[in-house]
Amino acid sequence: MPDEQPPARNNTKEEEDVPERKVQDIIVYQFNDEIGDFEELIIDPDLRLQDLLDDDFVLLFTDPQHYRVWLWHGYNTTTRMKFIAAKMAPAIRDKHGIAFKITAVDQDDEAHGFKVMLGLEKEIDYELTQTGPAYEGTAEDLELLESLSREKILLILEKAGIPEGFERKIVIVKNNIFGYREYERNYLGSVIKEKQLFPLKEEIEDGTYLADKYIPRMLFSFNKVVLIELLQKVEVEVEVEGEDIINK
Repeated sequence: MPDEQPPARNNTKEEEDVPERKVQDIIVYQFNDEIGDFEELIIDPDLRLQDLLDDDFVLLFTDPQHYRVWLWHGYNTTTRMKFIAAKMAPAIRDKHGIAFKITAVDQDDEAHGFKVMLGLEKEIDYELTQTGPAYEGTAEDLELLESLSREKILLILEKAGIPEGFERKIVIVKNNIFGYREYERNYLGSVIKEKQLFPLKEEIEDGTYLADKYIPRMLFSFNKVVLIELLQKVEVEVEVEGEDIINK
């Protein structure tokens, strides 16, 4: 009698499926002003994270899934509380991962990523978004423009790029005007370039504005203006016979 052969292995879907990585829990800390430090909260599994937000609290959320630490300030928190909490936050961050980025947010001015962490908004699939035009002009895109987040604006600007020899100074989206800057940050021996939009604190007078120092550039889609940029020509230093000449 011939030796029995082991039954052929059927690569069923169940056998081929690789277990998904377990989503790590978000840990929340509350700043205790009396001791000047954070205390970890024991959270009921049925409690929504958004229900923890309180006008009088400074809370710290660790989000291992996105390598972020969010430092949230309630309306009634004092400058002193915010200052001490900011000093203590890196020590909490280092317990979970030194690569985590710490971001401070104020009540009612929360970033999109913070709302995603709370489960209030959907995460933007940046890779999928960047496979096509930054702005399609579809009905869905028009809805996005109604509540355009700074992250989305930065994504559009990233795809639009900047003409050689110019730098971006001001960005106008609908009725909102932002300053724009890029800065380099040293992290673990590497230089990371970060981009930032920030509301202009200077009051802009009513009336017409002649942007004589800037070159305007408009991004159109389907006969609609998505945003307006004000670009400025970069000053280049050229050394000639030992002298520095600034070309403008």
